[in-house]
Amino acid sequence: MQISDLPKHIGETVTLTAWLQDKSGKGKIQFLKLRDGSGFVQGTVFKGDVSEEVFEAAKRLSQEQSLTLTGEVRADERAPSGVEISVRDLSPLSDAVGEYPITPKEHGIEFLMDHRHLWFRHRRPWAVMRVRDCVQSGIVEFFRSEGFTRFDAPFFTPNAAEGTTELFEIDLFGEDKAYLSQTGQLHAEAGALAFGKVYTFGPTFRAEKSKTRRHLLEFWMVEPEVAPATHGDNMDLQERFVSFLVRRVLSECRLELEMLGRDITKLEPAAEGNYPRITYTEALDIIRQHIEQSDLPDNVQADVQPVEWGDDFGAPHETILGYHFDRPVMVERYPASFKAFYMQPDPADPRLALCDDMIAPEGYGEIIGGSERIHDFDLLKERIEGEGLPLEAFEWYLDLRRYGSVPHAGFGMGLERFIAWMTGIDHIREAIPFPRMLTRMFP
Repeated sequence: MQISDLPKHIGETVTLTAWLQDKSGKGKIQFLKLRDGSGFVQGTVFKGDVSEEVFEAAKRLSQEQSLTLTGEVRADERAPSGVEISVRDLSPLSDAVGEYPITPKEHGIEFLMDHRHLWFRHRRPWAVMRVRDCVQSGIVEFFRSEGFTRFDAPFFTPNAAEGTTELFEIDLFGEDKAYLSQTGQLHAEAGALAFGKVYTFGPTFRAEKSKTRRHLLEFWMVEPEVAPATHGDNMDLQERFVSFLVRRVLSECRLELEMLGRDITKLEPAAEGNYPRITYTEALDIIRQHIEQSDLPDNVQADVQPVEWGDDFGAPHETILGYHFDRPVMVERYPASFKAFYMQPDPADPRLALCDDMIAPEGYGEIIGGSERIHDFDLLKERIEGEGLPLEAFEWYLDLRRYGSVPHAGFGMGLERFIAWMTGIDHIREAIPFPRMLTRMFP
């Protein structure tokens, strides 16, 4: 029996194996806070209901000791799961070997991250990881329902895709150099031109010396690619995708969100869809108005400056845009000057790229970046050379334009940023099991 199954067995006697998260009590009663990976429940041990040996064993239990117990499942409206167990018998499965490091008191985040391998046993990280699992399975379900083929990209690549300053270099046995992949997109384009609709899903790596709450050195990305497809098709897919995932989290992870204290009403508009779409130029006007009127979110400094046309947004500007809307906003048609070389120019204004960023509300920033890709051979070759990239490393990529090229598009969503938004956590280091950051490689 698992704790998550207990509400189906009210009035029955069950046996389960669990760990002791905490306990309290005095005199003739002991309250055992139990967990088993599927959930949490309280076990109540009354001295009159058990033998003297069992009651003494309950009193001697220490934090995180494992045990097997038998008891009656009883309804309890005060409990998060709606039940508790009246214990009739228990036996420890492990011996106490010392004080468990994470005690029921306030611990600093660095201490908890140093003990990340143990912290998963506690409610907050447990709930976040359950949401992560829900999102990951939802990603697979969504793309399968839309007729996509999963198409795995390599982690080792011979060249940059998103900027040469963010590459992790690898020495290949002293003979050549390779790099950890920044994105699966370029290889996904090969898949799209073979299968029509594909997605890659796995870890990616960015050598950014950044300590912000939105950055990791290693993070997971899901990157669909569709051929043929336009910029408009791409934005439609993004909206269907994100609204589907939000609905799934709200449907399957209510208990976890409540454990985290997440305000569910802030997520409900995103589940509906109908995401506003604005241009980069319109976004500049919104940002400027908020700054001029001093109508800024609490986490944006009062001295933040407006963005000049031709410059990219910083985190405070994305925060302003996020708070302006009650659901994700899609900002499209950025200046091509600071976007990736493979983005299709806007035929109405070649200064712009047919691209968009989806910015989450509540200050969680960009969660998706996407674009229509350049499908013209000559233009793509010109862009590669203009970026100073080695042409020979991209010959295979140019082949995709040599032979049967069509307009195609895709996007990438950072899994940890999306989970941070869903769960309401402040830093994406908590959205991945073992974060790898500029200041953290342990445990």
